[in-house]
Amino acid sequence: MSLLVLAAVASLAVAPAPDSVTIARLQYDGGGDWYANPSSLANLLEAIRDRTGIPVAAREATVTPLDPGLADHPYLYMTGHGNVRFTPAERAALGAYLEGGGFLHADDNYGLDESFRREMTALFPDHELREIPADHPVFHGLYEFPEGLPKIHEHDGRAPQALGIFLEGRLAVFYSYESDLGDGWEDPDVHEDLPEVREDALRMGVNLFLHALGQAAP
Repeated sequence: MSLLVLAAVASLAVAPAPDSVTIARLQYDGGGDWYANPSSLANLLEAIRDRTGIPVAAREATVTPLDPGLADHPYLYMTGHGNVRFTPAERAALGAYLEGGGFLHADDNYGLDESFRREMTALFPDHELREIPADHPVFHGLYEFPEGLPKIHEHDGRAPQALGIFLEGRLAVFYSYESDLGDGWEDPDVHEDLPEVREDALRMGVNLFLHALGQAAP
């Protein structure tokens, strides 16, 4: 078992109900479809449970930035095709969550990019989204991705990009751009992705979850 998986399992030792550990989907305002890819997270959670033995819940949670239980979720996920807008209070809450050890994975589903970058600039004006190098541990967890983020769904013919915001050296925000991991996590008949493409998406998702959980370990 890899050190990343061991750290993730160790983090559950302090949790009163391991099967309550799940991925939290972020519900946001602004008009974007935060609920996109409805089957994706349940499939990713199943892969995490089957491949790591971590007893995660069968379904994701849904939270808003002001949810009092936000800090209980080590992996916060957001996606969509449209606009994202946070209020000043929501920015403060998200900032506190991320600065306190939380992890946000934003997965552009084609159309999220402009507003997401705007919100990250407002949230962390002193921390730019920057390229995550292919030798970062997130690409070398349970599964190896020597070339970095895999390409899952075609949009504009661009190469996939993994961008991040680092807080005191810790990867706090992971932005998957021109990749669309969530499409690959969906039920196989939704996008009809090739099996190997869907497998890459699930493997990358497992790595991301383990990385987030490992960072949350005491």
